[in-house]
Amino acid sequence: MTVEMVLASERTLQGQEFAALYAEAQQFYALQMQILDAHDTERWAGTFTEDAVFELLAPAGPVPARAGLARYERAGAAAQRLAGSLLNHWVGMLDVQPRTDGSLHTRCSALLYATPTGAGSKILYVCVMEDVLVRSRGEWRIAHRRVIRDDLA
Repeated sequence: MTVEMVLASERTLQGQEFAALYAEAQQFYALQMQILDAHDTERWAGTFTEDAVFELLAPAGPVPARAGLARYERAGAAAQRLAGSLLNHWVGMLDVQPRTDGSLHTRCSALLYATPTGAGSKILYVCVMEDVLVRSRGEWRIAHRRVIRDDLA
């Protein structure tokens, strides 16, 4: 009976630890997407490690490191302003896999949608987003991101 209680207690603790990690990952993505949608490019780039790689399986190709990410996002924001529409992201169906080195491997669905002024929203892209999150200076940051658009897969 005692062994069963200890094992059940360990499973509960592991479950609680995982639940806390999962909640941290969800919060990370919620904040990161809000920063991205607000076009706060430097802050968004700061959610990546200094040597991060953003692997975009699209015509643009991979974007290396933080400086390249900020340039990429600034160009996207400028294009959006010219188009006269709001561009937003939605992330869901999050799967979080903790690794023994302390990193998190995540996979989720991501939608990119546009809302033209005075019109309804339209989904532009449906993607799968795979990340490696690492702790850096006490916060989760992306070391590697791979985005696969459904229309190009």
